[in-house]
Amino acid sequence: MRTVFGVFGDPIAHSKSPDMHNAAFRELKMECIYHAFRVSPEKLGDALLGAKAMGFGGVNLTVPLKQEALKIVEPDPLSRGIGAVNTVDFRDGMKGYNTDGLGARRTLEEKDVPIRGSKVLIAGAGGASRAIAFQLAKDGADITIANRTGKKAIDLASDVSAVGSAKGCGLEKMKELIAGSDILINCTTLGMHPHTEGTIATAEDMHPGLTVFDIVYNPLETRLLKEAKKAGAKAVSGEMMLIYQGAEAFKIWTGVEPPIDVMKKAVLEGL
Repeated sequence: MRTVFGVFGDPIAHSKSPDMHNAAFRELKMECIYHAFRVSPEKLGDALLGAKAMGFGGVNLTVPLKQEALKIVEPDPLSRGIGAVNTVDFRDGMKGYNTDGLGARRTLEEKDVPIRGSKVLIAGAGGASRAIAFQLAKDGADITIANRTGKKAIDLASDVSAVGSAKGCGLEKMKELIAGSDILINCTTLGMHPHTEGTIATAEDMHPGLTVFDIVYNPLETRLLKEAKKAGAKAVSGEMMLIYQGAEAFKIWTGVEPPIDVMKKAVLEGL
């Protein structure tokens, strides 16, 4: 009998997590399978308890469930500090972890983008934004969080200030903020399939010294990244963050180092 893993979210049809995890399980000849499940925030508690009762090995959580999970699982110190959970392990109770920040850091490092001392502008203040802001602030970046609801960004920046430099604001002065930034990270759903024309900024807002990192990975090249290339900025797509955070979750569940190249190939083929 195969051990079941999965990803919960709403929407969820776009997720490529099943592609990469199932490819890794096949490569390692593990008796496991990974599925996507549509779960709304109000049903998350029932879904997690049901998954545990049915013997699931673990689940990932995506939009809009990462913060809701804190009320249900036992978070580790990092995910408690971040205020969001993206990985749940059922082996000993219902333990929560967050691998998003490490996935983002490894993606930027792979692209030779300096983090320490960089001015990083993060658009959005949801679960992924929290994880990335905490991780990069700890790594020595100067963080600005901009969100449609300015208070939410300010509150998040206040939390992040416990580990590094951070401030929050609304979206009113995005062009000015981008001009003073080294790295722009989109942590909103703007540009995600099927609404692919959405973008937080256009080429005229950007400058050639900017790195633009869009954590949206479907489509692989979002409109934001197309605009970045027009401006001569460095464009970094979101699939490697998906892969690296997934690899960390895989290790939490199984204790096994997954084949990154196999996971990447599966994601790219799926996209």
